[in-house]
Amino acid sequence: MISSFRIISYLEGISYLLILFVTMPLKYMFDSPEPNKIIGMAHGFLFLIYIVFAILVKYEKQWSPKTLVIVLLCSIIPFGTFWMDKKYLTKES
Repeated sequence: MISSFRIISYLEGISYLLILFVTMPLKYMFDSPEPNKIIGMAHGFLFLIYIVFAILVKYEKQWSPKTLVIVLLCSIIPFGTFWMDKKYLTKES
């Protein structure tokens, strides 16, 4: 479960960065909204999967509610999912 969550968190983080630094500038600076629609839809799907997996991993790793909130908040902060992976998923508990 944790290895799947790690993959999902990386994909979610990458899709978020693509939206922020690639597709949004394309949309607003070059009037090209199509990439934003495609990446945005993928990101939305990955975001929902991230939330579900975070809740499932909470029970597997016996996280406190505070830790779960931090992990969930990491999904809305640029580069947050990468930090979350290093802090909460790769360390030995």
